[in-house]
Formats: sequence, structure tokens, C-alpha cells
Amino acid sequence: MGLLDFNKMPVNTLIGADWKTFRKITDGQHIVSEKKTKYLLTKSLCRLLSTLASIQERRYREQLADKPLENDPLFILGHWRSGTTFVHNIFAQDKHFGYTTTYQTVLPHFIMALQGFFKPCMKLMMPNKRPTDNMELAPDLPQEEEFALNNMTPCNYYNFWSFPERMQEYCDRFLTFRNITDEELQEFKQAFEKLVKISLWNTGGTQYLSKNPPHTGRIKALSELFPRARYVYLMRNPYTVFESTRSFFLNTIKPLQLNIISDEEMEQNILRNYMELYHAYKEQSLPLKEVGGSLYEVRFEDIEKDAFAITQDIYTKLGIPGWEEAKPAIEKYILSKKGYKKNRYQYDPRTIQLVNEHWGEVLDDWGYERL
Repeated sequence: MGLLDFNKMPVNTLIGADWKTFRKITDGQHIVSEKKTKYLLTKSLCRLLSTLASIQERRYREQLADKPLENDPLFILGHWRSGTTFVHNIFAQDKHFGYTTTYQTVLPHFIMALQGFFKPCMKLMMPNKRPTDNMELAPDLPQEEEFALNNMTPCNYYNFWSFPERMQEYCDRFLTFRNITDEELQEFKQAFEKLVKISLWNTGGTQYLSKNPPHTGRIKALSELFPRARYVYLMRNPYTVFESTRSFFLNTIKPLQLNIISDEEMEQNILRNYMELYHAYKEQSLPLKEVGGSLYEVRFEDIEKDAFAITQDIYTKLGIPGWEEAKPAIEKYILSKKGYKKNRYQYDPRTIQLVNEHWGEVLDDWGYERL
């Protein structure tokens, strides 16, 4: 247990943003009265910390900015709560992969400088388990990079964690890129390439390992940035995904939000945005399927049955190097999770009705039996 209770966080995670990004995300936003103290404290700490961000920026320009990547990334895709964290952790056992760490997601501007000071502080403060499930937490563990990008560019879907009133707008602009401008898209690409280079520098990898549900709707942009990238797409029972996502978003967003929407509105957003993400993936993955060899689609239920065999098959089908070297560590990690206690979900009649009504297309496409 850390010193801070996640549910009573006095600040928002935007404390780690550079000042320009913070201002662009927050200017003109509606902040409810009961969140103004959290906002002002976050703003003050962000302003103070951002004065030091130039140290890393200078080192990045000198050491990494003009250095080409050795390999294009491996992207683990899928809607939230589809098992992406487990698969991410499996592949992270392969030391040729580098990734964004949990520490880096909060303080992305303090990796190449001052990490030795800030990281021990974070380790002391943070809990050792995620607040919504039993997955482990630690500063150096792999984490989804959208949180880091949220502190590097305002062109980010996770703006909704702070400002859920605009969740639908952020979906259409920054989750599926349907309404993104050319300038915003270019800014996103620049920020992401920078994050990849710094992450590899930090973890010592030669190929970036991405686990980021929002990337599921951005394949076109990712392929433009990384033409030789490989993708693993996870499918999971939509009834389970709905129950788990609703619990995750409702429980996790409340300590971070600066304005408020009702649980019912959040539920409707989840139902809508799931389909937006699904259709974006379905459309944008077609070129990968036509060429072949760069996309692996798999049910998470099959991974649960035999994660080791599926992982080996992914290495083979996608031509990922280093299986023999990574195999012992991967096998050890998978065996260590055999007793992991997952959350259990009981599908009430309303859940079944909502999923059948809104996500029936996915149930049919993926061959899940309707309840």
C-alpha cells in the first residue's frame, strides 16, 4: 500500500504535463466548484514542475531526436478490459522490447533527467495494486502510453479523464481521429514518436512494445508513422467487457475528474464509443489483412486457456525475433499468474439487454453466443 489513497488523490494526473499542454487542455474548461481546489493545486504543481522540463528537452534534442528507430513497434490492441494488460506483461518479459513505464506515464518529462529523484517518491506514494482489479502496480512496470501522451499533447482521448463532459467530442477527434485536423494529427505523431524514443532509451529495448486501447482506432495513422509495425488485436466476450469497462471507468475516473457526468451518461458513452472504436478498427485494419503477416487477431478466452502456445504462435506468425531467448522468462511469468484471482461478473438482465441492443453486431461478428 502507498501513502496516498487513490480515491482521495488531492491532485489530478495533469501535474506531469508540460505547461503548454496543460494550458491547452484546461483553458476554457468547465470546472465544478467542488473540484476547484484539486484543479488549483494541480495547476500550481504543474507550473512548478514544468520549469524543469527543459532539461530533458535539451537532452532529447542532443541524444535522440535525430536518431532513427531500429525497429517499428509491436502494438497490442483491443478495447479496454479485453486482456491487453496481461498480454502486454507477457511480451514485456522479452528484454529486446522496450515500453513506457508507469512512472513515465505520470512524469514523461522527467525520464532523461531527475528520474532518480522523482521515481522513489512515486514508489513511496502509489498503491501496489490497481484500484479496480488485482493487477500489480509499480513505477517500472509496463503501462499504456496514452496516459503519458496526455501529459505531452492536448491531442489526446484521455482528456476525458479530467473533463468527462466532452468525452464524445474527444472520442471523435482523438480516439478514432475521425474529426482530427491535419495540424492536430501531426502534433500527435510527433509526440508519439518522441515518447517511443525516450521509452526505448529508458528501458534499453530495441523494439517498442505498445499496449494502448485508444490505438485500436488509429491504425491508419500508426501505419503512416511506422510502416513495418506489427499488431495483435484482442477480442473478448462483450458482456464481460461492458461490465468491466463500466466498473473501471466509473471507479477510476472520479478521483481525477474536474467536471462531472452522471453514471448513466458514462454508461451511454461506453456503449457508443465501443462501437466507434470497433468500426474504426474494422475499417482501418483491412489493408493489414490484405497484405498479411502484420496482424494477429485472437480471443482473450483462448489466451486464458493456453497463453504460452498463443504467444509462441504470435512470434511465429508475425515474424518477431528472439523467441528462443525470451521463452524461459515468458513461461515463468505465465506460470506465476496461474493463481491470479480475476474479478467475477454476474450479468444482470439490464446488462444483457444493453449489450444485445447496442453491441449485437460484435457478438455476431465474433461468434459469441447471445444471452
